Formats: sequence, C-alpha cells, structure tokens
Amino acid sequence: MIGDARAHLNVAPEVRAALDRHEPVVALETTIVTHGMPYPQNLETARRVQAIVRDAGAVPATIAVIGGRVCVGIDDATLEALATAHGVLKLSRADLPYAIATGKDGATTVAATMICAHLAGIRVFATGGIGGVHRGVEISYDVSADLEELAGTPVIVVCAGAKALLDLPKTLEVLETRGVPVICYRTDEFPAFWSRSSGLPAPLRCDSPQEIAALVRAKAELGLGGGVLVANPIPAEAEIPAAEMAEHVDAAVAEAAGRGVSGKAVTPYILDRLYQTTTRRSLAANVALIESNARLAAEIAAALAG
Repeated sequence: MIGDARAHLNVAPEVRAALDRHEPVVALETTIVTHGMPYPQNLETARRVQAIVRDAGAVPATIAVIGGRVCVGIDDATLEALATAHGVLKLSRADLPYAIATGKDGATTVAATMICAHLAGIRVFATGGIGGVHRGVEISYDVSADLEELAGTPVIVVCAGAKALLDLPKTLEVLETRGVPVICYRTDEFPAFWSRSSGLPAPLRCDSPQEIAALVRAKAELGLGGGVLVANPIPAEAEIPAAEMAEHVDAAVAEAAGRGVSGKAVTPYILDRLYQTTTRRSLAANVALIESNARLAAEIAAALAG
C-alpha cells in the first residue's frame, strides 16, 4: 500500500486472496460501462469480459468508486447498478480524491484505474483504447491524463491502441518522450482502435505474453519507473478499415467542435455519434476489441505470475 490508501480501499476477498497467492489478476475499468457503451450492451460486455479473464486463468478485478470507497472487484449487482445509472462521475487522477472525499459514485478512466490497480497491487489492466493527444491540441491543449499516468504508474495497460479520433502521431511522440514502452502485439504497425492499421510503425514488437513479461521484468530490474503500453490489434473479422472509419471520425470530431463539446465530454459524444453513423458497427468492433484485450491481459498476467 502507498500512504494512507488502505483507509479508502475495499479489495474484494477473491481478488485479495489471488494477490496474496501471487496468482494472476487483471484490472478492468468502469468508464466503458457508464460512458462508453449504451445499455444493455455495456452490462453484457462487462460480464463477458470478466468471464473471458476467468476462462484465461486470471481473476477479474473491476474497479469503481462506490459511496466514496475505491472498490477493487465489484459484485454483479453493483455492476448492473452502474450500467443503468445516470450522472455517475467520470474519474481521472484529478477527480479521484473529490469522489472519495464527498462519498460519491464514480467510474474509473484508464488513468484512475491504473492508480487504483497499483494501490491494490495489480500489475495488469485491460481496456479498450487509451486517451491521448487530441486533434487541434495547439489550440485546446487537450492531452489525456492517461499519457502522464502511463509515464509514472507501473501498470501494464493492454489496449487496442489509442482511439482513432485522436492525433495518433503526437500521442506516440508524447509516450516516447515520457519513456513509456509501446509494444505492438504481433504486428509491425501501431493499431488504431477500430482498425488494425494506422500507417504508423510499431515502436516495439512482441509476439508472445512471455516476451512481454520478460520486457516488464527487465524494466523493473533496471529501476525504470512507469507503465508499459501493449497495443493489441482488433481481431481482423471485427475491424472497420481505417479509410472508411476516418470519414466517420472526421465528421464526428467536426460536429463536436461545432457544438462546443470539450474536455471529458468529447470522447463520449464522439463515440455516441459513431455508433449512429456506422449503424452500430463501431459498437460491435468496440466489444470485440475489449474482449480480445481482456484475453491477452490475462495471458500476460499469467506469464508474470509464472
């Protein structure tokens, strides 16, 4: 534990027992449940992702703040309540202490999930895609807290790359500057969330969970802090080609700007517009990639535990 974090942390008995036995555990976020998908797909996906982690030999630890308590591993009734709730806070690093101090409920973003996972001693986290540098950053200065968290918090984040609505070259540049290893899994290109290809070369490539675990161990032995990003391309049968997706993304980004949508509201707004303009193909792709990421994350957690 770090500082007085124990006073604010509820770790589910199953998760605590697995950690005490040095068995594989995979952290899961809840923003995808409250802000990333519509009901009932959000609840169905969250349940399926937990099952995939179990089937791959790891314990799922879905993280949320409930009544001001950081809950690492929530039960199904709590998960369903989050999936149907309105007005749940979207928590990043800056908001986490506010939710705790005021006794509110909150869903954890990538950054907040990394923080809570680290507090509990969990080393691997599966998500859909990370945040990054937004388009027009020279005007908005909008850079996701996920990047800074990756630079400082020692958690392995398994994702399908950064969301394609972002400025991907600048996102990779910030990660490189901050010393975050970006591992592309079994590909020589950085994946672009809904699409397997972004046209950007892979900074690093690994072809097995064991290779990734070896890199993580070497990083720790060298005393290098911070996290590791594993970019796992969406399954080929579920992808939306990059050129096709770019048209939808460009239109949604322009619409968000025209309506003055900013800050934390940007990504949920654009995702909702994309579900509509792609006739929900983007939702199906989102489900497929998070399931794939959960499976890989469990395999990496097992390799680290072994």
